[in-house]
Amino acid sequence: MVHMQRASFRFACRLPRRIALARALLAPLLAAALAGSAAAQPEPATLPMVVLSAGIHLIHAELADSDATRMRGLMFRTALAPNHGMLFLFDETATHCMWMRNTLLPLSVAFIDDKGVIVNVEEMKAQTDDTHCALRGVRTALEMDAGWFKAHGLGAGSPIKGIDKAAARK
Repeated sequence: MVHMQRASFRFACRLPRRIALARALLAPLLAAALAGSAAAQPEPATLPMVVLSAGIHLIHAELADSDATRMRGLMFRTALAPNHGMLFLFDETATHCMWMRNTLLPLSVAFIDDKGVIVNVEEMKAQTDDTHCALRGVRTALEMDAGWFKAHGLGAGSPIKGIDKAAARK
C-alpha cells in the first residue's frame, strides 16, 4: 500500500508540471487561432454617431475624426444598416482621396465642402487600391453603400445638413 501511495504522490507532483507544459505548448496555438479569426472578421470600433440630413433622408453616420479612425474607415465590414455610413472629418482643407483596401463592401463617397454642399460623388469598388479624390479642397467626406447618393437623387450641389454640428464635437 505504501508503494502505491508513493506512485500516486509522484504522479500528483508531476501533474502541475504536465499541466504547465501543456499550457505552454497549447497557448501559442490558441493565440494564433484567435488572432487568425480576429483578422478575418474584426469587430468594428465603437465610434460616436452623428445624424445628418439630405433633404428628407436621415443619415446615421459613425464619426471618423482621428488619423486612426480615418485610416480604418469601414474596413472589414460585411454590411451597413440602411441609411448608415461614415463621416470623415479631416484636419485641413485639401483634395482628400479615399481608397478601398480591406473594405469588403462597394461604397459611394461624397466629398463635401465647408458649406455642407456635395462637391462630387465617387463610386468605389470593394478591395481595391484605386484612389477616389475630391475635385477641389474639402474637409469632409461621407461614405455610404454603393449607389446610395444616386438612389436618393443626391449629387454635386446637394446640401448635407448637420456636418457643422459633427465638426463642433471634434
